Amino acid sequence: MGPRLTALVGYLKGVCHASFSTMRKFFRDVVGFRISRGQLSKLVQKVSASLKEPYEELLAWLPGEDVLNVDETGHKDRGKRFGTWCFRAACYTLYKIDASRGSDVLLDVLGKDFDGVLGCDYFSAYRKYMRLNDNVAVQFCLAHLIRDVKFLATHPDSRNRAYGEELLCCLRRVFAVIHRREQYKPEEHFQKHLYDACSDLLWAVHQRMDTPACTNIGQRFFTHADSYFRFLTTPGIEPTNNLAEQAIRFVAIHRRLTQGTRGPAGQRWCERIFTVISTCQQQDRSVFAFLCDTVTTHLHNQPQPSVLAPDSS
Repeated sequence: MGPRLTALVGYLKGVCHASFSTMRKFFRDVVGFRISRGQLSKLVQKVSASLKEPYEELLAWLPGEDVLNVDETGHKDRGKRFGTWCFRAACYTLYKIDASRGSDVLLDVLGKDFDGVLGCDYFSAYRKYMRLNDNVAVQFCLAHLIRDVKFLATHPDSRNRAYGEELLCCLRRVFAVIHRREQYKPEEHFQKHLYDACSDLLWAVHQRMDTPACTNIGQRFFTHADSYFRFLTTPGIEPTNNLAEQAIRFVAIHRRLTQGTRGPAGQRWCERIFTVISTCQQQDRSVFAFLCDTVTTHLHNQPQPSVLAPDSS
C-alpha cells in the first residue's frame, strides 16, 4: 500500500464514514485485491500519525485568535459519554474530544489569558469560563435566545405568552435590520437603525418580569446584555453561533453512522481527520490531496505540510 492507497483508506474512513467491512468490499470489487480489517485499521492509524503535526499546529494557533466560535456535542467511546468540542476560526476549524464537557476544556485549549471574542451559546461552561478569564469577551448566540423566547410565547400562562410575543416582535425587528444591511448607506445609518432596534428590545425586556419564566429571560439581559449585543460594537462579530453549529453538524452525522470510538487512538483519529476535513473545505482545498501529501512526507520522514493555506496564516 503506497501513499495514495493509504490516503484513500483514510479518506474512505473519515470523509465517507465507511466501515471496515464496506472498505474491504470496495478494495475487493473495485481495486482488485483483498485486505484484512486489521490491515485497514493499521493504515488508518498511519494516516492519523501523519496528521499529528498539522493538528498540533492549529491547536497552538487557537489561543492567539481574535475571534472564535465554539460549540460542543456528545461523543460515545465504548459506551461512555464524552464530548466533541468545535473551535472555528476565520480560516480553520479544530475539533477536540474530551471526557469533560465543562469549562476545564476551554482552559486547557485556550488558557486563562485568551483575550479574543468567543461566539457561543448560553451553556454553563462558557459562563464559567467568563468568570475564570477576565480578558475574554463573549457574544452569546441570539438565535438560541429566540428559541427560548418562542417557547415562552407558547406558554400556558397568558402573562408569559404576552411577554414572549412582545420580545419576539422586537427580535424580528433586530434581525430585519441585520438582513437589510446592504440597503443602508453609509454604514453609520445601519449602525443607528440596529442600535435603535436593540434599544427597543432592551426596553421591552425591562417592562415586566412578573413571573419566574419572564424573570429568567430578563435576568439574562441584566447580567449579560453586553455579551448579547457585542456585535454592535465589535466589527466582524456574528450575532449568532451558526458558524460553529454548521461545522459540528458533520460530527453529529458521523456519530450516528459509526456509533463512536473505542479508545484514545480512535479519539485522536477523529479529532485530526475532522479538523482536516473542515479546514480544507473552509479553504476550498482537496482533502484527499492533503492526505496524500501528509502520508507521503510521513513515510519519508520529511517535515509535515501545514493544513493552513499559504495565504491564510
